[in-house]
Amino acid sequence: MIKENIKKILFYLFIFIFVFAFDRISKLYILNLSTIEQVDIYISSFLNLYLIWNTGVGFGLFSLNEPFYYNLVTILIVFINIFLLTMIFKSKKYKIFFLTIILGGSTGNLFDRLYYKAVPDFIDMHYQNYHWFVFNIADVFITIGILCLIFDEIFIKDRKFSNDL
Repeated sequence: MIKENIKKILFYLFIFIFVFAFDRISKLYILNLSTIEQVDIYISSFLNLYLIWNTGVGFGLFSLNEPFYYNLVTILIVFINIFLLTMIFKSKKYKIFFLTIILGGSTGNLFDRLYYKAVPDFIDMHYQNYHWFVFNIADVFITIGILCLIFDEIFIKDRKFSNDL
C-alpha cells in the first residue's frame, strides 16, 4: 500500500514538474528571442508568436498598473495554489491529474509574476483581424484542466438523486 502511494505521488510530481518545465522552457525560448529582436513571428494564417508582458491573470484579464492591485492578485494566486494543493490531496482518480496540471501551469505563471513582475504571453491565435487573448503554455494547461473538471462535474460525476422530491 505504501509503495503504491509513493508511485502515485511520484507520478503526479512528474506531471507537475513536466507542466512547469514545459512552460518555463517555452517562455525562456521566447525571451531569448526577444533579446535579439522584437518577437513577432508568423507561424500560420491563424497563429503568431508575439511577446507581450501580462500583469493581470489568465489571458491578460484584470491587468492593472497599480502595484497594490498587482500584489493583491499575486497573493490571491498564492492562496489559490495552496487551495489547489489541498484539493489534490483530497481528490481521487483522474481529478488529481486535472488539478495537478492546473497547479503546474499556475505555479509557472506565479514564478514569472514573482521573478519578472509580469507574465510573458506569446501565443497569438487569430482569424483574419479578430485576435484572441495572447496567452502562454501555462494558460493552456490551466484552461484544459479547468474545462476537464467542469466537464466531469456536468456530465460524468455520479449523481445520487433523492427520492424525497
